[in-house]
Amino acid sequence: MALLDVKNLSVRFGTDKHPFTAVDKLDISLEAGEILGIVGESGSGKSVTSLALMGLIDAPGRVQADQILFDGKDLLKMSVKQRRSLLGKDIAMIFQDPMSSLNPCFTVAYQLIETLRVHEGGSHKALRARALELLRAVEIPDAERRLEAYPHQFSGGMSQRVMIAMAIACNPRLLIADEPTTALDVTVQAQVLELLRKLQAERGMALMLITHDLAVVAQTVQRVMVMYAGEVMETGTVDQVFQAPQHPYTAALLAALPEHNIGARRLATIPGVVPGQQDRGQACLLAPRCRFATARCHVEKPALQNLPVGQARCLFPLNAQGRPTGGWTLEMALDPARAVDEVST
Repeated sequence: MALLDVKNLSVRFGTDKHPFTAVDKLDISLEAGEILGIVGESGSGKSVTSLALMGLIDAPGRVQADQILFDGKDLLKMSVKQRRSLLGKDIAMIFQDPMSSLNPCFTVAYQLIETLRVHEGGSHKALRARALELLRAVEIPDAERRLEAYPHQFSGGMSQRVMIAMAIACNPRLLIADEPTTALDVTVQAQVLELLRKLQAERGMALMLITHDLAVVAQTVQRVMVMYAGEVMETGTVDQVFQAPQHPYTAALLAALPEHNIGARRLATIPGVVPGQQDRGQACLLAPRCRFATARCHVEKPALQNLPVGQARCLFPLNAQGRPTGGWTLEMALDPARAVDEVST
């Protein structure tokens, strides 16, 4: 049985008359000790998904799902008190911006001890010793002295380490990391990722890593879920998705990586933007931006289909050579110039 098993998760904002679907009928399955990467452009619904799992979507947001099972227990059927005892303890989250996630009015010691007191209890002396142990676990130098420091006295990288310490304080079984390296420089990013991998391996946690950085995913995760406009476009192992993407969106994301454009006069890009409230159609949401799009793509909604390896939400999934299948021909493409350029590369 999966540690986390989510069926048909949807998150909507706005009014009944003018709703906006940020996440649409999402399924997530995560085994104990597994590392899942969720990737996609900004606006794809990645962070909203994590907030929905943590129960942090406030009105006018509305969360619907057939089930959100954690260790066989449905979070949707729990009382507020039951769910609160689980979240932060068995399920913990690291947020995007460590500088704004820590309370500037309290010392690091106070914030760590408060986290431990709420979920575990104990004497102040024992909790302080545990807080010190956590700072050492996340490799903060001179941990005993830094324990009494305030958040503004830490760099971005050190603040993120404090956030990680708070997240792992109660030995969670599932850790959700939402863009944990976004505000950090490349060197510090690598250090934080290495720390997360180390802690995950040592503690046997399941890790859900949310990011728009494909390099981070390649280095860290075992399985990938690619999201676009609130929908899952593709899932598979990290090797399969990176070496032979089966959805045009995944292929376009990979093609836009700078390392794939060495020597080129222009970087590859994906034209257009993620659809908003007013331009979210009923057919394939990627069709206006997809170089392989056909007339059928603009009128038919593709389902997430099981393929020999992985899954893809596409009427014409790509083969190992990056060419559309399912009867697609160049004559069907609405923009044959773009399509032939891709097929010929």
